[in-house]
Amino acid sequence: MHTIDKLLSFISKEDFVQFAHDTNVDKHTKKLHGELLFKLLLYCLVTEKDNSLRGMQSALESSVFRALADISQDSKIAHSSISERLNIINPLFFEKVFKHCVQKYGDKSGADKNDIVRFDSTIISLSTSLIKIGYNLKGGDAQKYQLLKFTVGYSDLPECICFYTDKTYNSENGALTETIVANQFNKKQINVFDRGITARHNYDKLTTNKILFVSRINPGTKQELHIASKIKKPISTKTLNISSDKWVYLFTQAKRRSIYPVRLIEAKTKADGTSMVFITNIAAIDPAEITEIYKSRWDIEVFFKFIKQHLSFSHLMNRTETELR
Repeated sequence: MHTIDKLLSFISKEDFVQFAHDTNVDKHTKKLHGELLFKLLLYCLVTEKDNSLRGMQSALESSVFRALADISQDSKIAHSSISERLNIINPLFFEKVFKHCVQKYGDKSGADKNDIVRFDSTIISLSTSLIKIGYNLKGGDAQKYQLLKFTVGYSDLPECICFYTDKTYNSENGALTETIVANQFNKKQINVFDRGITARHNYDKLTTNKILFVSRINPGTKQELHIASKIKKPISTKTLNISSDKWVYLFTQAKRRSIYPVRLIEAKTKADGTSMVFITNIAAIDPAEITEIYKSRWDIEVFFKFIKQHLSFSHLMNRTETELR
């Protein structure tokens, strides 16, 4: 209860009223209004390992939740009614609650946390007999499963979550680039991602939009030198020996040169000498710090592990697009 009370402290009664008004979420409903359903979902997420509609019904009838949500003791709602409400409720209500909490958390923890935002995707795979939305891949058992893709921007907490059900977004070139471009929280934000973005025009797109990024690229990539490295002897960090820091133009598979030059920082790991090449469009940060910024990308992997192991991320109560959004 203490954890839930602390989470709910970010949202006032007036906030809930305003969000409900803005999204018209409570039209044609008397009992399962938006505020109540949000509190019920949050309560069950924290208290239940594998939440279900019947579990939500039981929670709704418990004295603990009723005290938390400040609802009458004689209110009865069937689990089928909860299902129907989840199927049709306006997801923009929950989006407004989410964005409000992100902003409130940012105000309390300090603006500097937003300077580095890690982006990555995770996929849920479910049997086609359980869900109809999503996409599948051809060949063998892959056709028996529907894939749902979630692309997340994460700082100290998830700041944005984009949901993709179309096969065209199976490639990170589409999902990551679109999510990063659409979710810029401040001008100084540095966007960190793994090697999922490979299309050269996407690097150009980020630079055109004045979006700062740090990533990695495969060694041996075809390039044309723009500004030679000024490193005379290797720069040593805890894990790397950095040998080169240069600006180059990259080439597409069709041998077309990129519009903008990018900065390539070449290094080898101290552990086994593995070559690593970091790519960025940031000029004002020294090469060792660029490698540390990329290293912070691991935080989003820890976040994904947490939601999958402790929040049953792949367990869906309802299997409609509205509920997933």
